[in-house]
Amino acid sequence: MAEIFVAIDGPAGSGKSSISKQAARRLRYNYLDTGAAYRALAWWVLERGMSPADSDAIVEALPDWDYDIGVDPDEYFVTVGETDITEAIREPRVSSAVSGVARVPEIREHVNALFRSIMRSAPRDGIIVEGRDITTVVAPDAPVRILLTASEEVRMARRSAELTTENATEVADQLRKRDAADSRVVDFMTAAEGVVTVDSTTLNFDQTVDAVLDVIRQQTARTTHG
Repeated sequence: MAEIFVAIDGPAGSGKSSISKQAARRLRYNYLDTGAAYRALAWWVLERGMSPADSDAIVEALPDWDYDIGVDPDEYFVTVGETDITEAIREPRVSSAVSGVARVPEIREHVNALFRSIMRSAPRDGIIVEGRDITTVVAPDAPVRILLTASEEVRMARRSAELTTENATEVADQLRKRDAADSRVVDFMTAAEGVVTVDSTTLNFDQTVDAVLDVIRQQTARTTHG
């Protein structure tokens, strides 16, 4: 059972997933990518021939959504039922559908409850949970809460480097649309009270991981001794 919860928020392209996963490796913690759940749900909706815009039908079908995710940072997987969709959830068609699914309040409530259950049952001493509203909604009482951000230009460049099959203009357009759509539901650009901001605009990958680890160590030490 995990005793230390680390919550990391941030906009698209901020490096939440890769930074959180590496930090979890360094600390020997578990790691939870919450965005994968919404992508898995969007994939499932599309596979069933449902419209991502038909929120009522999706909410009604949620009990049939058999979702699982690996929390070992070195054995990451995403499944729905017996199907491994670890790679499939990154397909452009899923990326285009995910915001429509993720901004429905009833869906977010269902999925957030799932996240909390996964967090509580994590087998290692700690777990790093990353996503859009983790510090404010999913785990507002986590002893460590971090907003990981970077300038829009840097985030676009990083996302373009990840998605080599799409041109920079398409990537920038997708990133802006994703941020705009999701910002109607959650404020992931402003640190809430008690949340520490790590701005990676001028930091490379390793420096950003180190900065996040520094915050985790400082905050957990404060909690332990305070």
